[in-house]
Amino acid sequence: MSVFQIFLQQLLNGLTIGSVYALIALGYTMVYGIIQLINFAHGEIFMVGGYIGLTVLVISSGLPIAASPLFLIVVLIAAALGCALLGFCIERVAYRPLRRAPKLSVLITAIGVSFFLQNAVMIGYGAQDQYVPNPLPMAAWGKGGITVTPLQLLIFAVSIALMIGLQLIVYATPLGRAMRASAQDPLAARLMGIPVDKVIAVTFAIGSALAGVGGVLFGSYYSTINFHDGYLIGLKAFTAAVLGGIGNIPGAMLGGLLLGLIEGLGAGYVSTQWKNVIAFAVLVLVLLLRPRGLLGERVAERA
Repeated sequence: MSVFQIFLQQLLNGLTIGSVYALIALGYTMVYGIIQLINFAHGEIFMVGGYIGLTVLVISSGLPIAASPLFLIVVLIAAALGCALLGFCIERVAYRPLRRAPKLSVLITAIGVSFFLQNAVMIGYGAQDQYVPNPLPMAAWGKGGITVTPLQLLIFAVSIALMIGLQLIVYATPLGRAMRASAQDPLAARLMGIPVDKVIAVTFAIGSALAGVGGVLFGSYYSTINFHDGYLIGLKAFTAAVLGGIGNIPGAMLGGLLLGLIEGLGAGYVSTQWKNVIAFAVLVLVLLLRPRGLLGERVAERA
């Protein structure tokens, strides 16, 4: 392969994993935009989504429908619904009672929820890597030295569709207006009849559903998943959210894609062992030069 072909292949690989980062980063930025909470358990929700997908694939392995490539859509829906319910319950049980507590208390709770989910999955599934079967055809298309797989195309299609769908929800629906009003001034939103607590819970559910889809796509792409994957991937997704501008939905998308591209190019031209170092080093440089992220924060100043 020529240097240019290697460059294009790494761009493709970077955009693939960057699409997953973007899906997870959206959950971080949505929650932070409304209640200024960094949900450090969000990475573990992503991990749980991967295990939900694995469970559905294993249980249905003997059914005729499981052999269909379209069955992966069923798996994605199951993971999205399961993680949406999990995110809703976490907000209701762990975060809502601390709504008026000091920020440090909420932060410690988020870390505690993260450890709880990690250990619960480890006890239930074991500490070893779990193989994730890929229901899509293993064929790959190549042209000009560039290889594209059906799974990569599905990741692009699902990620773009969900990002567009989220934009439409936030900016073109009554729910989206309620979200933006709750972020701007929760007290005024309550006085206007907006059920702020329900809006926050739905925000958690939507962000968790996106993370669950990302978990299935991640597990299918790498063919394995582990209970501790949520820690590193969640940290990278949070990095993507900060890179684009925390609280900024388009910024989370841009940050995820850029982080994936940086990783892909770092792995291709430097070393796969250094790709994480390169990604976080770029984050440090961006925050030194532009602390509010590439597109700027979108967090309302409240009275």
